Amino acid sequence: MAVAEAIRGAVFFTFSFMAACAAPLSDQTLSSRAHVPVGGNLGAPEPRITHGSVLSKPPSVANDKPLCPSGMAHVARQGEAFCIDRWEAFLELSAGGVNTPWPGNRAIDGDSRRFFALSAPGVKPQGYISGRQAAQACLNSGKRLCSEHEWRTACRGPANTRYPYGDARKPNRCNDRFKVLDRHPVVRLFDEVASRDTPRSEMWNLPWMNDPRLHQMPDSVAGSGEFPECTNDYGVYDMVGNLHEWLLDEKGSFAGGFFMDTYQNGEGCEYRTRAHSFDYHDYSTGFRCCSDSG
Repeated sequence: MAVAEAIRGAVFFTFSFMAACAAPLSDQTLSSRAHVPVGGNLGAPEPRITHGSVLSKPPSVANDKPLCPSGMAHVARQGEAFCIDRWEAFLELSAGGVNTPWPGNRAIDGDSRRFFALSAPGVKPQGYISGRQAAQACLNSGKRLCSEHEWRTACRGPANTRYPYGDARKPNRCNDRFKVLDRHPVVRLFDEVASRDTPRSEMWNLPWMNDPRLHQMPDSVAGSGEFPECTNDYGVYDMVGNLHEWLLDEKGSFAGGFFMDTYQNGEGCEYRTRAHSFDYHDYSTGFRCCSDSG
């Protein structure tokens, strides 16, 4: 009887050990921290990708490694290759050894060296950011702002089209309007809260253009990837509309248009604005990062 019990115990231990070894490793690259905005609620807690995380797929051969970090797409065309954020960037603030999600409707004027750029779906991207601040946030995350050529190549997709999804604009594919500037958030906010003696010309000054309430209004900026058809075969999202995206240009330029305009300075992926300095920001300015491929 004692022998039989010992045999059964040994068999149970063997199969338990084999099952434990065969179980898949859990993915520790994602965290789920609430994004608590200043002055209002921009939504429920959203998935975050922690700074410095990479694809966790184990290598199939000794020298195999991911071509791009997690949250970035690999773009290869006509002999060149690079990585680009799949989604418009959001920020985390590093303080005391802890990274904390930063509200996308809050400016970062001050010490931009403590802010890190990340890319993930379902997050309202960072607005109210200058080109210089965006470049620093990319650098802090081991990336860089995209050149105009890189940005436009990724936007056009493998088919080299005017919009990510094709040559002709299709309504509601992206978070964009076309030649209809109705329900402008700056105008709506001014009409709601400005005193009667405030000249209407004041609404286009920087204090109004940088008011954090603009991103909390309906028909304004959307969470990254909320327009699932605003993409191409590279798997990059929202490159047309939603927010302007700063380019690597010290003279100051951004591309893609934003939710109110994707045609006045070029159409779709051809859109580019050069009217502001690299230190300018307002509610419409955002960014994404690029890097060399592995």
